[in-house]
Amino acid sequence: MKKMLSLAAMFAALSYASPAFAALNISGDASVRVQDWITGHQDVDNVDWQYRLNLRAAADLGDGYFFKALVTNEDSRNGGWQTVGYANGEVYNLQLSQFYFGHMSSGSHYLVGRLPLNSANNPIFDLTLFPTRPIFTPIDLLLNDRAFGANVGGKVGPGDLNATFVVLDNNAAGNTSWSGDGLLNDGYGIHTSYKFNLGNVTFEPQAVAILTKSDVLTQTWTPGASYPTTYSTNNPAAAPIHFGFRPVTYGTNVSVPLSGVKLSASAFYTRGSGTTPAGAGTPATPNPFAGTRVDYFGDFFRIKAESGPVTVWYDHNSTTDKSTLTQASLTPGGNQVYTNNFIYAQYKIKLHESAQGTFTLQPTVRYASMKTSSLGTELVNEHALLPELWATVTF
Repeated sequence: MKKMLSLAAMFAALSYASPAFAALNISGDASVRVQDWITGHQDVDNVDWQYRLNLRAAADLGDGYFFKALVTNEDSRNGGWQTVGYANGEVYNLQLSQFYFGHMSSGSHYLVGRLPLNSANNPIFDLTLFPTRPIFTPIDLLLNDRAFGANVGGKVGPGDLNATFVVLDNNAAGNTSWSGDGLLNDGYGIHTSYKFNLGNVTFEPQAVAILTKSDVLTQTWTPGASYPTTYSTNNPAAAPIHFGFRPVTYGTNVSVPLSGVKLSASAFYTRGSGTTPAGAGTPATPNPFAGTRVDYFGDFFRIKAESGPVTVWYDHNSTTDKSTLTQASLTPGGNQVYTNNFIYAQYKIKLHESAQGTFTLQPTVRYASMKTSSLGTELVNEHALLPELWATVTF
């Protein structure tokens, strides 16, 4: 609590700083919600009461230069949401989640820092880093929807070209046996996109490439368990990792307004292939799977509709993993095939709106179906239903 009050006091003091300095504008949102995790086996039916606070700071430095930041809770790896604990004994810590600055002009821009990814609306990131379970928007839910890097973009021809260079990890510990010097042993990636219109249809073809050997999560699902616990990088037993190779993902987003409804669709494909090097893994923990073969491919499709207070989308993913590590527990020659479906629906009820802020209720439903099979044998068949009710104020 002291930490939270200190951050709030700091923001307040800065926002009323001398006119000689840039004015710091503070905004944000606060939410409470109740959600009920219901699994397909009905052996877990757990009601969670949760809350979240987002504080946003922005400063206009003049001549197109700016600064922005987001302070929120990142302890729970649940998109900033904190679940009420035993005897209300949980501690809600605020952390600096996003922090970036740069320059904007009419034809170009650049920014650097801990950048927002907008991953909930752009599934290319989910498919790249979670190729076997890219549903439930895991980059947003588990990795807090941000990455350290630099973005540059501008007007090129009829559209806008963007490129984001990202530092994925800092696993290098000086020279290692698999890639040379320490600089190149860190994980780097690049995301490029080109957004343009043909009539009233907007296209955004894009690609993500891992430039140096990095790690990709290949999530599984523990039968009967709730999603945030098992579908997490904090649970190694539920999240085997392919170490040290360079996957590539590409595809496009398309959107079109139609009779007051914004329709959009996404289609992406990912491919990962290579041999796990001996030096991959963290500096403190050498990779125990050195020499294993990584070989997988997968696709992802989304159809989405937005109309006034209603947002609905459907995701489908199919990924085939032929990696040596995957094969170890299977019949020789068998591939592990992951098939996932996800539905998200939310209705926003606006109870109050003014120049100072809003107050809304948001009934929300999420449903996921996850299957894993090999040589026609079903290994996993899980379902999770998550009805929720949010109450949110913006200010």
